[in-house]
Amino acid sequence: MTIELLAAPLLALLLGYVLGSIPFGLILTRLSGAGDLRAIGSGNIGATNVLRTGHKGLATATLLLDMGKGTAAVILAETLFPGNVATPALGALLGHLYPVWLKFNGGKGVATFFGLILAFCIRDDLHWSAAAAYAAIWLAALALTRYSSVAGMSAALLAPVVAALLERFDLALLFLGFGLLVFWKHRLNVERLLAGTEPRVGRKGADG
Repeated sequence: MTIELLAAPLLALLLGYVLGSIPFGLILTRLSGAGDLRAIGSGNIGATNVLRTGHKGLATATLLLDMGKGTAAVILAETLFPGNVATPALGALLGHLYPVWLKFNGGKGVATFFGLILAFCIRDDLHWSAAAAYAAIWLAALALTRYSSVAGMSAALLAPVVAALLERFDLALLFLGFGLLVFWKHRLNVERLLAGTEPRVGRKGADG
């Protein structure tokens, strides 16, 4: 394989990583005067922890921006480097989970994963029911358990199943990898769930 053939995927991966690594939760809370998000609650930079600052608007904005950066990373990279969809998606998720700017200590990836699924619907002919299923599982699990971690892990781990049901086995394998990454980032939440110490949404604690 020549350098020219490798250049486009690598550049797409890098572009995805850079966009995915933007810590919107941290930026928004600092701009609002809410302080350093890493010193609040669980210290996580995602929307659930932003909610603990008492700013519901900021939490919503963080959720939407973390989703949007995943979608934008794939669409922009595929526009600049046609034929590259999976590589910028991987880069965006890794950027969110392990941003170099924050010493590789990033978010949990649930919202960004959803944004990536939206991008595949837009640019890779994935049926929109995949995005609808992810959102439905996420919201249903949250409503039933009130655990943000359970909702996020449920949506992420069932995403490859949905892709397989839609006969997108190529994406099912990719989504399985993404889901396992999200699960790995929730490993402390799993320990607290097993110990019965995981707080529910709306209560103070370290669930984010």
